Amino acid sequence: MIALSDLWLPILASAVFVFVASSILHMVIPIHKGDYKKLPGEDKLLEAMRGERLEPGTYMFPCPESMKAMGSPEMLAKYGQGPVGFMTVISNGPPAMGKNLTQWFIYTLVIGVFVAYLGALALGRGVEYGVVFRFTGTAAILGYALAAVPESIWKGQRWGVTLTFIFDGLVYGLVTGATFAGLWPAAA
Repeated sequence: MIALSDLWLPILASAVFVFVASSILHMVIPIHKGDYKKLPGEDKLLEAMRGERLEPGTYMFPCPESMKAMGSPEMLAKYGQGPVGFMTVISNGPPAMGKNLTQWFIYTLVIGVFVAYLGALALGRGVEYGVVFRFTGTAAILGYALAAVPESIWKGQRWGVTLTFIFDGLVYGLVTGATFAGLWPAAA
């Protein structure tokens, strides 16, 4: 049996390596260049939204008051007229990249802890590289790659954007699996 504390090094190292891989995928390779589109008439829409003093949060439009109201003739007419969508509003000011990157690093640590937990339950000390890589890599892929899918299912994110995040998740999962396999505790 392996204690979770025996896996602190692969947890930390995989978080660092995934952080580096994500930096390369987002800043060097242009696969995320087209993730967002600019709103037509942006200045006019922003001015209208400023007048409403929107608080940070996620908004749906049109937004029914209840599930029952969703099927009302008035709501169906609004849906038919469009636009229909979701909008996330964040705090005013430039993006807080330091805060976002810190949260992303913490997320990679959390994925690493769960991968370590599953690996410790399923694998013993001294298990060969390929077995550890396959098991921990698959667990990490589940955490990284599939997290983006609900955005397309429920919020209308373009599937092309989701597929690039799935690709990212596959890379992160493979990096995590290789890190855990390379640093897996030897037989006692």
